[in-house]
Amino acid sequence: MLQNLEGQRVPEVIFKTRQDDNWVDVSSSQLFAGRTVVLFSLPGAFTPTCSSSHVPRFNELAGDFRELGVDEVICVSVNDAFVMNEWQKHQKAPELTFIPDGSGEFSKGMGMLVNRDDLGFGMRSWRYSMLVRDGVIEKMFIEPQEDGDPFYVSDADTMMQYVDRDGVMSANVVVLTKEGCPHCIRAKSRLKEAGIRFEELVMQDTVSGTALRALSGVTTVPQIFVDGQLVGNADALERWLEARDAA
Repeated sequence: MLQNLEGQRVPEVIFKTRQDDNWVDVSSSQLFAGRTVVLFSLPGAFTPTCSSSHVPRFNELAGDFRELGVDEVICVSVNDAFVMNEWQKHQKAPELTFIPDGSGEFSKGMGMLVNRDDLGFGMRSWRYSMLVRDGVIEKMFIEPQEDGDPFYVSDADTMMQYVDRDGVMSANVVVLTKEGCPHCIRAKSRLKEAGIRFEELVMQDTVSGTALRALSGVTTVPQIFVDGQLVGNADALERWLEARDAA
């Protein structure tokens, strides 16, 4: 039975990392002492759910976590340093720190080391995430013990909802733009002034007006989407920001 270790200290271990072609020992104390850390652990590098969902979303939200006072977002897996370094490159995840738990010592200390011989993996970490402050586990989200590879609660958004309980960073914002568009520049500037992170999608010449109309109902840019809902153009964004500030 997996146990929730909230209120307890993280296990003190030495991680064997590989940095600039050199072996570097990193201790738990170096990672956690005097710091606020979000850590998520998963079954294995290059595996489907870990690569398609778990890592990418934490990478996307890493900047938001930092703005909320998190010093570092760490990904841990029972893999060696070479595998973890290559996986980080493959994932294009510079916002995260990939830590190898090659012998499973940390996962064992967390009570999360499980036998995955059913998949030919051997001993691996169960999937979970946690918020650690100065070495003490404040919150853990542990996936339920059921067949397969459950992925319900250890995701980045669940952790963000806990860390950002006031909802400051909750919006997912996408801006559709075109090169040389002055209104697009204005909209992006206003979002930056408001401290709102966004992802820009530049509409290339190969994207037809039909495609843009299908997405937004119009053929002009910019078009701003917030949490899947169309806000509209730069003027509509101004009205949305005014309403948001007044709320």
